[in-house]
Amino acid sequence: MALIQCGFYSNVLDMECSMNVFLPIGIKHKAVATDFGDIPVLYLLHGFTEDHTAWIRRTALERYLLDKNLIVVMPNCHRSFYIDMQSGPAYFRFLSEELPQLVQAMFPASDKREDTFAAGLSMGGYGAFKLALTCPDKFAGAASLSGAMDINMVFEEGEHMSEADAVFGDAVKPENDLYTLLDKCAAKGCTPYLYQACGTEDFLYQYNVAFRDYAEKIVSNYTYRQSAGAHNWDFWEEYIRYVLDWIADINPKIKG
Repeated sequence: MALIQCGFYSNVLDMECSMNVFLPIGIKHKAVATDFGDIPVLYLLHGFTEDHTAWIRRTALERYLLDKNLIVVMPNCHRSFYIDMQSGPAYFRFLSEELPQLVQAMFPASDKREDTFAAGLSMGGYGAFKLALTCPDKFAGAASLSGAMDINMVFEEGEHMSEADAVFGDAVKPENDLYTLLDKCAAKGCTPYLYQACGTEDFLYQYNVAFRDYAEKIVSNYTYRQSAGAHNWDFWEEYIRYVLDWIADINPKIKG
C-alpha cells in the first residue's frame, strides 16, 4: 500500500488543494495485473474540524486496507459541508465533477458506478450521503459514521455553527437536504447502497435515529448499525473497518 500526498490546483475552487491517497500495490493485489483505470475507489471525507490528514493520523486505515484492492482518496474540503457554499467556493462541484476526473487521470481509478463509493464521518458522513444521493448514477454506495443527517441541525447545534449562514444561507435548500435527496432516489428506483452508523452517546444520535426510521420505510438497500460510543475517533476507528468490509461485500473486486 502506497500513501501519496498530493498537491494540485483546482479550477473550480480557484485555489491550491491537497489530498491524501492510498494506492494498492504489490503482488497481493489484482491491481498489478489490471488495466489502467480498473481499481475501485472510495472517496473518504473528513469532519468539520478535521482535514485530509485526519483518517491517516487518527486511525490504522492503511493496515485495514492491506487486503483490499481499493484506492482511497481523502480530499481537503475545509468547513464547507461539501456543498456549493452560499458565500464561498463550489465545493460540491469540485467533489462531484472535478476531483474524480483528476483522480482518474492521475491514478488507475475506475470510472464505473459499481466501483465508486463515498464515506465519511460527521460533516463527512453528511457529505458522503449527499454525494451518492445527488449522483446515484456515479456511486454504488455511501457510508455515514455519526453523520449530520438532518442538516437543519447546523443552525441549532454546536459552537461553530455561526458559520452556517456563510455555508447554507439563511435556510437549507432542497438540494442540500438528505431527506429530499433520498425521496428523489427512492421515487426513481435508483438509490445507492447506504450504510449508516452512530454511537448511542453521540450528540447527533437523535438525528441519526430519525433518519434511520425514515430511510427504512422507503428503501431496501439500507444498513443501520449502532453501539455504545460518542462522537469520537474510538467509534470511527472501529466502524471504518466495518465500512470497508461492507464495500467489499458489494463489490467482490475489492477483496483483492
